[in-house]
Amino acid sequence: MIDINSIFAIRTASEFKVLAINVFKYQAQKNSVYKQYVESLKINPASVELIEQIPFLPVDFFKTHRIETLGHFANNSTVFSSSGTTGSSTSKHYVNDIAVYEKSYLNAFRLMYGDIRNYCVLALLPSYLEREGSSLVYMVDDLIKKSEQPQSGFFLNNYDELIMVLQQLADKKQKVLLIGVTYALLDLVEKFPLFKFPKNNLIVMETGGMKGKRKEMVREELHELLCGGFGINVIHSEYGMTELLSQAYSKGNGVFQTPPWMQILIRDTNDPFSYLPHGRTGGINVIDLANIHSCSFIATQDLGKVVSVEKNNPSTFFEVLGRFDNSDIRGCNLLVQ
Repeated sequence: MIDINSIFAIRTASEFKVLAINVFKYQAQKNSVYKQYVESLKINPASVELIEQIPFLPVDFFKTHRIETLGHFANNSTVFSSSGTTGSSTSKHYVNDIAVYEKSYLNAFRLMYGDIRNYCVLALLPSYLEREGSSLVYMVDDLIKKSEQPQSGFFLNNYDELIMVLQQLADKKQKVLLIGVTYALLDLVEKFPLFKFPKNNLIVMETGGMKGKRKEMVREELHELLCGGFGINVIHSEYGMTELLSQAYSKGNGVFQTPPWMQILIRDTNDPFSYLPHGRTGGINVIDLANIHSCSFIATQDLGKVVSVEKNNPSTFFEVLGRFDNSDIRGCNLLVQ
Protein backbone atom coordinates (compact mmCIF):
# COMPACT_ATOMS: atom_id res chain seq x y z
CA MET A 1 0.00 0.00 0.00
CA ILE A 2 1.30 3.47 -0.92
CA ASP A 3 0.95 6.35 1.53
CA ILE A 4 -0.95 9.10 -0.32
CA ASN A 5 0.74 11.83 1.70
CA SER A 6 4.16 10.66 0.49
CA ILE A 7 3.15 11.52 -3.10
CA PHE A 8 2.58 15.19 -2.33
CA ALA A 9 5.64 15.35 -0.07
CA ILE A 10 8.08 14.65 -2.93
CA ARG A 11 10.79 17.33 -3.13
CA THR A 12 13.69 15.73 -5.02
CA ALA A 13 14.21 13.71 -8.19
CA SER A 14 15.61 10.82 -6.16
CA GLU A 15 12.47 10.74 -4.00
CA PHE A 16 10.34 10.73 -7.15
CA LYS A 17 12.26 7.81 -8.64
CA VAL A 18 11.93 5.65 -5.55
CA LEU A 19 8.21 6.28 -5.22
CA ALA A 20 7.54 5.88 -8.96
CA ILE A 21 9.17 2.43 -8.94
CA ASN A 22 7.16 1.46 -5.86
CA VAL A 23 3.91 2.69 -7.43
CA PHE A 24 4.70 0.75 -10.62
CA LYS A 25 5.23 -2.50 -8.73
CA TYR A 26 2.08 -1.90 -6.69
CA GLN A 27 -0.09 -1.21 -9.75
CA ALA A 28 1.47 -4.01 -11.79
CA GLN A 29 0.21 -6.36 -9.09
CA LYS A 30 -3.08 -4.76 -8.02
CA ASN A 31 -4.44 -3.17 -11.22
CA SER A 32 -5.88 -6.03 -13.28
CA VAL A 33 -5.82 -4.25 -16.67
CA TYR A 34 -2.33 -2.84 -16.19
CA LYS A 35 -1.13 -6.22 -14.86
CA GLN A 36 -2.30 -7.93 -18.06
CA TYR A 37 -0.63 -5.25 -20.15
CA VAL A 38 2.69 -5.65 -18.31
CA GLU A 39 2.49 -9.44 -18.58
CA SER A 40 1.71 -9.23 -22.31
CA LEU A 41 4.99 -7.34 -22.74
CA LYS A 42 6.78 -10.11 -20.81
CA ILE A 43 8.08 -7.66 -18.22
CA ASN A 44 8.85 -8.91 -14.73
CA PRO A 45 7.96 -6.06 -12.34
CA ALA A 46 10.54 -7.26 -9.83
CA SER A 47 13.31 -6.65 -12.38
CA VAL A 48 12.36 -3.00 -13.01
CA GLU A 49 14.85 -0.65 -11.38
CA LEU A 50 14.71 2.39 -13.67
CA ILE A 51 11.82 4.65 -14.61
CA GLU A 52 12.70 4.12 -18.29
CA GLN A 53 11.97 0.38 -17.87
CA ILE A 54 8.36 1.01 -16.81
CA PRO A 55 5.76 0.27 -19.53
CA PHE A 56 3.24 3.06 -20.19
CA LEU A 57 -0.42 2.20 -20.75
CA PRO A 58 -1.82 3.69 -24.00
CA VAL A 59 -4.35 6.36 -23.07
CA ASP A 60 -7.03 4.75 -25.25
CA PHE A 61 -7.40 2.00 -22.63
CA PHE A 62 -9.49 4.50 -20.65
CA LYS A 63 -12.04 4.31 -23.49
CA THR A 64 -12.35 0.53 -23.43
CA HIS A 65 -11.56 -0.57 -19.87
CA ARG A 66 -12.32 0.43 -16.31
CA ILE A 67 -8.85 1.29 -15.04
CA GLU A 68 -8.77 0.77 -11.27
CA THR A 69 -6.36 -0.54 -8.69
CA LEU A 70 -7.70 -3.53 -6.78
CA GLY A 71 -8.69 -2.73 -3.22
CA HIS A 72 -9.92 0.76 -4.06
CA PHE A 73 -13.19 0.03 -5.80
CA ALA A 74 -16.07 2.19 -4.69
CA ASN A 75 -19.71 2.15 -5.68
CA ASN A 76 -19.84 5.92 -5.42
CA SER A 77 -16.84 6.70 -7.61
CA THR A 78 -16.66 10.13 -9.20
CA VAL A 79 -16.54 9.47 -12.95
CA PHE A 80 -14.78 12.02 -15.14
CA SER A 81 -15.32 11.72 -18.89
CA SER A 82 -13.67 13.30 -21.89
CA SER A 83 -15.41 15.26 -24.60
CA GLY A 84 -15.99 13.45 -27.87
CA THR A 85 -17.46 14.01 -31.29
CA THR A 86 -20.78 12.40 -32.15
CA GLY A 87 -20.40 8.66 -32.40
CA SER A 88 -16.90 8.58 -30.93
CA SER A 89 -16.09 6.79 -27.70
CA THR A 90 -15.01 8.82 -24.69
CA SER A 91 -12.53 8.16 -21.94
CA LYS A 92 -13.80 7.52 -18.45
CA HIS A 93 -11.68 7.97 -15.34
CA TYR A 94 -13.15 6.34 -12.23
CA VAL A 95 -11.89 8.37 -9.27
CA ASN A 96 -12.51 6.36 -6.15
CA ASP A 97 -11.00 8.91 -3.77
CA ILE A 98 -11.84 12.42 -4.92
CA ALA A 99 -9.74 13.85 -2.08
CA VAL A 100 -6.60 12.75 -3.95
CA TYR A 101 -7.61 14.85 -6.97
CA GLU A 102 -8.37 17.81 -4.72
CA LYS A 103 -4.99 17.53 -2.99
CA SER A 104 -3.28 17.31 -6.37
CA TYR A 105 -4.73 20.44 -7.98
CA LEU A 106 -4.69 22.51 -4.78
CA ASN A 107 -1.05 21.68 -4.03
CA ALA A 108 -0.02 22.24 -7.66
CA PHE A 109 -1.75 25.62 -7.81
CA ARG A 110 -0.21 26.72 -4.53
CA LEU A 111 3.28 25.72 -5.69
CA MET A 112 2.92 27.60 -8.99
CA TYR A 113 0.76 30.60 -8.07
CA GLY A 114 0.46 30.87 -4.30
CA ASP A 115 -2.67 31.13 -2.17
CA ILE A 116 -5.87 30.85 -4.21
CA ARG A 117 -7.49 33.37 -1.83
CA ASN A 118 -5.31 36.06 -3.40
CA TYR A 119 -7.23 35.73 -6.68
CA CYS A 120 -10.69 36.34 -7.99
CA VAL A 121 -11.29 33.34 -10.27
CA LEU A 122 -13.32 33.94 -13.43
CA ALA A 123 -14.08 30.95 -15.64
CA LEU A 124 -15.03 31.11 -19.32
CA LEU A 125 -15.54 27.42 -20.11
CA PRO A 126 -18.76 27.10 -22.16
CA SER A 127 -17.96 23.85 -23.97
CA TYR A 128 -17.00 22.17 -20.69
CA LEU A 129 -20.05 23.40 -18.78
CA GLU A 130 -22.35 22.14 -21.52
CA ARG A 131 -21.54 18.49 -20.82
CA GLU A 132 -21.33 16.18 -17.83
CA GLY A 133 -18.24 14.81 -16.14
CA SER A 134 -15.56 17.44 -16.81
CA SER A 135 -12.63 17.16 -14.40
CA LEU A 136 -11.62 20.71 -15.38
CA VAL A 137 -15.01 22.10 -14.32
CA TYR A 138 -14.75 20.21 -11.02
CA MET A 139 -11.33 21.74 -10.33
CA VAL A 140 -12.27 25.28 -11.36
CA ASP A 141 -15.51 25.15 -9.38
CA ASP A 142 -13.53 24.23 -6.26
CA LEU A 143 -10.96 26.97 -6.92
CA ILE A 144 -13.81 29.47 -7.27
CA LYS A 145 -15.20 28.43 -3.89
CA LYS A 146 -11.83 28.41 -2.17
CA SER A 147 -10.95 31.85 -3.53
CA GLU A 148 -13.62 33.21 -1.17
CA GLN A 149 -14.12 36.15 -3.55
CA PRO A 150 -17.75 37.19 -4.06
CA GLN A 151 -17.24 37.99 -7.75
CA SER A 152 -15.56 34.65 -8.58
CA GLY A 153 -17.69 32.48 -10.82
CA PHE A 154 -18.50 30.87 -14.18
CA PHE A 155 -19.57 32.85 -17.24
CA LEU A 156 -21.20 30.59 -19.82
CA ASN A 157 -21.55 32.95 -22.78
CA ASN A 158 -22.05 36.13 -20.76
CA TYR A 159 -19.29 38.22 -22.31
CA ASP A 160 -20.91 41.55 -21.39
CA GLU A 161 -21.23 40.57 -17.74
CA LEU A 162 -17.70 39.22 -17.68
CA ILE A 163 -16.23 42.46 -19.06
CA MET A 164 -18.23 44.44 -16.50
CA VAL A 165 -16.84 42.30 -13.67
CA LEU A 166 -13.30 42.57 -15.05
CA GLN A 167 -13.64 46.35 -15.15
CA GLN A 168 -14.85 46.45 -11.54
CA LEU A 169 -11.95 44.26 -10.43
CA ALA A 170 -9.48 46.42 -12.37
CA ASP A 171 -10.76 49.49 -10.54
CA LYS A 172 -10.24 47.68 -7.22
CA LYS A 173 -6.73 46.55 -8.27
CA GLN A 174 -7.79 42.98 -7.47
CA LYS A 175 -5.65 40.08 -8.75
CA VAL A 176 -7.62 38.02 -11.25
CA LEU A 177 -7.23 34.55 -12.71
CA LEU A 178 -9.24 34.31 -15.93
CA ILE A 179 -9.26 30.70 -17.08
CA GLY A 180 -10.93 29.97 -20.37
CA VAL A 181 -11.27 27.68 -23.34
CA THR A 182 -9.24 29.13 -26.19
CA TYR A 183 -12.00 29.99 -28.66
CA ALA A 184 -14.06 31.77 -25.95
CA LEU A 185 -11.10 33.94 -24.94
CA LEU A 186 -10.66 34.93 -28.60
CA ASP A 187 -14.36 35.71 -28.86
CA LEU A 188 -14.07 37.92 -25.79
CA VAL A 189 -11.14 40.04 -27.03
CA GLU A 190 -12.76 40.40 -30.47
CA LYS A 191 -16.03 41.60 -28.96
CA PHE A 192 -14.30 44.08 -26.64
CA PRO A 193 -11.15 45.20 -28.49
CA LEU A 194 -10.69 48.36 -26.39
CA PHE A 195 -10.70 46.63 -23.00
CA LYS A 196 -7.35 46.53 -21.22
CA PHE A 197 -6.63 45.25 -17.70
CA PRO A 198 -3.71 46.34 -15.46
CA LYS A 199 -1.16 43.79 -16.69
CA ASN A 200 0.37 42.99 -13.29
CA ASN A 201 -3.01 42.02 -11.83
CA LEU A 202 -4.38 39.71 -14.53
CA ILE A 203 -3.45 36.11 -15.33
CA VAL A 204 -5.13 34.78 -18.47
CA MET A 205 -4.89 30.98 -18.62
CA GLU A 206 -6.03 29.13 -21.73
CA THR A 207 -6.97 25.49 -21.53
CA GLY A 208 -6.32 24.76 -25.21
CA GLY A 209 -8.53 23.58 -28.02
CA MET A 210 -10.96 25.25 -30.39
CA LYS A 211 -13.62 22.53 -29.87
CA GLY A 212 -14.58 22.83 -33.54
CA LYS A 213 -15.54 26.50 -33.11
CA ARG A 214 -12.55 28.00 -34.95
CA LYS A 215 -9.62 26.89 -37.05
CA GLU A 216 -6.65 25.70 -35.04
CA MET A 217 -3.82 28.21 -34.62
CA VAL A 218 -0.15 27.88 -33.75
CA ARG A 219 0.61 28.90 -30.18
CA GLU A 220 2.68 31.95 -31.08
CA GLU A 221 -0.11 33.45 -33.19
CA LEU A 222 -2.78 32.63 -30.63
CA HIS A 223 -0.88 34.09 -27.70
CA GLU A 224 0.01 37.23 -29.65
CA LEU A 225 -3.68 37.85 -30.32
CA LEU A 226 -4.65 37.24 -26.70
CA CYS A 227 -1.82 39.35 -25.29
CA GLY A 228 -2.80 42.23 -27.55
CA GLY A 229 -6.48 41.81 -26.71
CA PHE A 230 -6.01 41.85 -22.95
CA GLY A 231 -3.04 44.23 -22.88
CA ILE A 232 -0.77 41.78 -21.06
CA ASN A 233 2.70 40.38 -21.75
CA VAL A 234 2.20 36.60 -21.52
CA ILE A 235 -0.54 34.00 -21.69
CA HIS A 236 -0.53 31.15 -19.21
CA SER A 237 -1.67 27.63 -20.10
CA GLU A 238 -2.84 24.48 -18.34
CA TYR A 239 -1.95 20.96 -19.47
CA GLY A 240 -4.25 18.28 -18.16
CA MET A 241 -6.63 15.58 -19.34
CA THR A 242 -9.45 13.38 -18.14
CA GLU A 243 -7.08 10.47 -17.61
CA LEU A 244 -4.77 12.42 -15.27
CA LEU A 245 -5.35 13.82 -11.78
CA SER A 246 -2.51 16.34 -12.06
CA GLN A 247 -1.92 19.41 -14.21
CA ALA A 248 1.20 21.10 -15.53
CA TYR A 249 1.21 24.88 -15.96
CA SER A 250 2.92 27.27 -18.34
CA LYS A 251 3.63 30.83 -17.23
CA GLY A 252 4.43 31.87 -20.78
CA ASN A 253 6.20 30.93 -24.02
CA GLY A 254 4.51 27.53 -24.08
CA VAL A 255 6.91 25.90 -21.59
CA PHE A 256 5.04 23.80 -19.03
CA GLN A 257 6.29 22.79 -15.60
CA THR A 258 5.00 19.70 -13.83
CA PRO A 259 4.41 19.53 -10.08
CA PRO A 260 6.94 17.39 -8.18
CA TRP A 261 4.78 14.23 -8.35
CA MET A 262 4.44 14.35 -12.15
CA GLN A 263 7.08 13.80 -14.84
CA ILE A 264 7.26 13.72 -18.62
CA LEU A 265 9.25 11.32 -20.81
CA ILE A 266 9.41 11.59 -24.60
CA ARG A 267 9.14 8.30 -26.47
CA ASP A 268 10.33 7.57 -29.98
CA THR A 269 7.26 7.57 -32.25
CA ASN A 270 8.63 4.56 -34.14
CA ASP A 271 9.68 2.61 -31.05
CA PRO A 272 7.43 3.35 -28.06
CA PHE A 273 9.75 1.54 -25.66
CA SER A 274 12.74 3.80 -26.26
CA TYR A 275 13.15 7.42 -25.20
CA LEU A 276 14.51 10.52 -26.83
CA PRO A 277 16.99 13.03 -25.37
CA HIS A 278 15.97 16.53 -24.34
CA GLY A 279 15.09 18.78 -27.27
CA ARG A 280 13.86 15.97 -29.55
CA THR A 281 10.19 15.71 -30.49
CA GLY A 282 8.24 12.53 -29.82
CA GLY A 283 5.22 11.12 -28.01
CA ILE A 284 4.51 12.40 -24.52
CA ASN A 285 4.50 9.81 -21.75
CA VAL A 286 3.23 11.02 -18.39
CA ILE A 287 3.97 9.72 -14.92
CA ASP A 288 1.25 11.03 -12.63
CA LEU A 289 1.64 9.58 -9.16
CA ALA A 290 -1.69 11.16 -8.14
CA ASN A 291 -3.24 8.42 -10.34
CA ILE A 292 -2.46 6.00 -7.53
CA HIS A 293 -5.93 4.36 -7.72
CA SER A 294 -6.00 4.06 -11.53
CA CYS A 295 -2.76 3.99 -13.56
CA SER A 296 0.15 6.37 -13.06
CA PHE A 297 1.95 5.59 -16.32
CA ILE A 298 0.15 6.90 -19.42
CA ALA A 299 1.28 7.05 -23.05
CA THR A 300 -0.65 10.02 -24.44
CA GLN A 301 -1.46 10.94 -28.04
CA ASP A 302 0.31 14.28 -27.65
CA LEU A 303 3.57 15.21 -29.32
CA GLY A 304 6.12 17.29 -27.47
CA LYS A 305 9.65 17.64 -26.20
CA VAL A 306 11.38 18.04 -22.87
CA VAL A 307 13.08 21.41 -22.72
CA SER A 308 15.06 20.90 -19.54
CA VAL A 309 15.29 19.27 -16.17
CA GLU A 310 17.13 20.75 -13.22
CA LYS A 311 19.53 18.72 -11.09
CA ASN A 312 17.60 16.77 -8.45
CA ASN A 313 14.43 18.74 -9.24
CA PRO A 314 11.58 16.25 -9.80
CA SER A 315 9.69 18.65 -12.08
CA THR A 316 9.94 18.45 -15.87
CA PHE A 317 9.92 21.48 -18.20
CA PHE A 318 8.36 20.59 -21.55
CA GLU A 319 6.49 21.83 -24.62
CA VAL A 320 3.39 20.41 -26.28
CA LEU A 321 3.70 20.57 -30.07
CA GLY A 322 0.60 18.81 -31.37
CA ARG A 323 -1.16 15.47 -31.54
CA PHE A 324 -0.82 12.26 -33.51
CA ASP A 325 -2.77 12.37 -36.77
CA ASN A 326 -4.40 8.97 -36.29
CA SER A 327 -6.19 7.58 -33.28
CA ASP A 328 -3.73 4.75 -32.73
CA ILE A 329 -0.42 5.38 -31.06
CA ARG A 330 2.04 3.79 -33.45
CA GLY A 331 3.64 0.71 -31.96
CA CYS A 332 1.47 0.97 -28.82
CA ASN A 333 -1.67 -0.68 -30.09
CA LEU A 334 -1.04 -3.91 -28.18
CA LEU A 335 -4.47 -4.66 -26.75
CA VAL A 336 -5.33 -6.68 -23.68
CA GLN A 337 -7.84 -9.33 -24.64
